[in-house]
Amino acid sequence: MGAQSIQSEVILGVDTHLDTHVGAVISETGKLLGTLAVSTDSAGYLKLLTWAKSLGRLRRAGVEGTGTYGAGLARVLHEHEIGVLEVNRPDRANRRFQGKSDPTDAESAARAVLAGTATAIPKAQSGAAEAMRAVSVARRSAVKAKTQAINQVRALLVCAPQEIRERLWKGKPAECIDGCARLRSLGTTPLLHTLTATLRMLAKRWLMLAEELKELDAMLEHLTGQHAKRLRQQFGVGPHTAAVLIGVAGDNPERLRSEAALAALCGASPLQASSGKTTRHRLNRGGDRPANNALWTIAMVRMRSRSTNACVRREAHRRRHVTQGNSPMLEALHPQGAVSADPR
Repeated sequence: MGAQSIQSEVILGVDTHLDTHVGAVISETGKLLGTLAVSTDSAGYLKLLTWAKSLGRLRRAGVEGTGTYGAGLARVLHEHEIGVLEVNRPDRANRRFQGKSDPTDAESAARAVLAGTATAIPKAQSGAAEAMRAVSVARRSAVKAKTQAINQVRALLVCAPQEIRERLWKGKPAECIDGCARLRSLGTTPLLHTLTATLRMLAKRWLMLAEELKELDAMLEHLTGQHAKRLRQQFGVGPHTAAVLIGVAGDNPERLRSEAALAALCGASPLQASSGKTTRHRLNRGGDRPANNALWTIAMVRMRSRSTNACVRREAHRRRHVTQGNSPMLEALHPQGAVSADPR
């Protein structure tokens, strides 16, 4: 009986969390063989792998959150030549009828692999693409914080005494920040003393973030120039947009089976929205939103630049499809026509 169990294939499903992972193993006939909770460290990952292999021949595993909590486990499984598939969380309707628990979710992940509904290959996070993604994440937060800082400075100046507002308010953010950073004292009252310190601190924060952005942009310039030369040569693609798109594709872009699959991943693919006698499409509102914004930026640059013959032809192509009712953004992204509606 033990030899037969070892020879038969089993499938591992894992529900991942910050501190613990819960695994469930089912047989190739769908029978639940057991569940196990482990810690989220190397010892826990190896314990889960050893336990699953003791129940049969393990070749496939379905893991929730391979890009977040399950990233470490996914790497260990790959190192031991176990095929890992990304599993989405169970449908809410099923949860209402069946309830929710970690072992149940782990079992559902394994059954999704067995049924063939889980087919997504996890994104590799071990090379230049992951490096670009990390820098893009840091840059995005720095831009947000820098914008917040100048908005707070201007909000304080709007409510400040008139003579202070006229002295420090400038149309250009850099000039406004420069004046606030040089402040020594606006007065001796509690309000003016506090206002001086607050404006000076916010200005120094803005300047620090500006220097940080210069370093991050230099890193993106170097990474994309070295690892994304072909993409950078495309019209309208800069280091930031190139890094975002490369980061979404990952270090194993072969997992994306077609151009349409990438369009769906970036939320730029058309979806059917027909009803009754009306046949129409709409743009996908899902996908990775930073990647969608990067495509939008590239499209806007291409739509606004008409200095070359290629841009003139692209603009004529865009106008022709707009008159036919198609999305101008979708046409601007693909000079030869709209991206295929089939995401496979």
